[in-house]
Amino acid sequence: MEVWATIMLLVLIAVLMLGYPVAFSLGAVALLFGGVFLGLDFFALLPLRIWGIMSNFTLLAVPLFVFMGVLLEKSGLAEELLETMSESFGKLQGGMGVSIVIVGALLAATTGVVGATVVTMAIIALPVMLKNGYQTELATGTIAAAGTLGQIIPPSIILVLLGDVIGVPVGRLFMGAVMPGLLLVAFFIIYILLIARLKPHYAPPTVSSRKSSRRLWQRIMKSLLPPLFLVVAVLGSIFFGFASPTESAAIGALGAMLLAATHKKLTLQNLQDSMRSTTRMTSMVFLILIGATAFGLVFRGMGGDEIVKDVMTGLPGGEWGFLFVSMLLLFVLGFFLDFIEIIFIVVPILAPIALLMGVDLMWFAVLIAMNLQTSFLTPPFGFSLFYLKAAAPPSVRMQQVYRGIVPFVAIQVVVLTILMVFPRFTQWLPDLMDSLR
Repeated sequence: MEVWATIMLLVLIAVLMLGYPVAFSLGAVALLFGGVFLGLDFFALLPLRIWGIMSNFTLLAVPLFVFMGVLLEKSGLAEELLETMSESFGKLQGGMGVSIVIVGALLAATTGVVGATVVTMAIIALPVMLKNGYQTELATGTIAAAGTLGQIIPPSIILVLLGDVIGVPVGRLFMGAVMPGLLLVAFFIIYILLIARLKPHYAPPTVSSRKSSRRLWQRIMKSLLPPLFLVVAVLGSIFFGFASPTESAAIGALGAMLLAATHKKLTLQNLQDSMRSTTRMTSMVFLILIGATAFGLVFRGMGGDEIVKDVMTGLPGGEWGFLFVSMLLLFVLGFFLDFIEIIFIVVPILAPIALLMGVDLMWFAVLIAMNLQTSFLTPPFGFSLFYLKAAAPPSVRMQQVYRGIVPFVAIQVVVLTILMVFPRFTQWLPDLMDSLR
């Protein structure tokens, strides 16, 4: 039976590689192997599992955060932030790249929509960077990497889903991801400034603004205060215990509507488009979750989880051997699978083993989130790379996009290693907030 469980996993991988829809592939493979080896009566447990998913209050945060991000993307917030930050750092060597990373971090804490963020920055900033003499690889790599920061900086859909799958309070997971997210932003900025210092022709200063400093400060305040207020409202309500993550997501959705209204973008058309996008994204997530639940039920019923547990616990090095192999496995899978598929298929198998080996699950979840962020940047299926190429000028080649992203993926691996070696980067803020309550 355990041999057939392994074959079941290989069949799923083959079906996914052929391009079939993930949710239906998971369900079909589960029904086929479960019906043959366990009998159809085994699936009597499945409706209860699905009911548990659909009645999960924590997962209600998913559509609310998605709606918040999509509506903010339509409000023109990204364009205003980019223009203001570009003016602020225009005289600095590599300043345009720094401004893109800062804007990416701010958008990550508000919208968190990777595709929209990358496309917006590619349309607005990339032509300006190329016109001012930026190296194409550095420009494209900076935009693609900055656009994916929403996967680690809270509030992040990845963190919501990981918290539910692993069994860690989402609010505590948000707090644990703040320092790693800021550390990654700092490393991106240091790399850009270092390149600008060593090779000035790669990142020259952009045309400086002729506006007065007072006028510039007014624009900075006007652009920064609304998103910062929203970040404080959403994350602050969680950090200080005023609201659960789901309730804070509702606050964020309301705040996004207010911000869109102040930008005169709260139109009926924008609301309808935002709700359609939210429904589509949420339906996809929950369909994959239901399919993964069926697959996981059959895989465990056939003893597949015992095989994985025996292999992972028998690795040399104990806890560190398990962490290294787990992170390497997730990194490689990120080349071929979407983060949602990895969270719902692989993480439920690894999480019980981590708990058995005494690994802090909150720390483990943040490591996974940092790792999965690279799945947006690694070829052949890195979505950020495709978004960027679609929005880039025709002169930008796909090979340049691939070459440009290599240093930023390497930086993420370095930060992931730092977080593994120094867990306090992840645990410090949650412990501090617990002591203040």
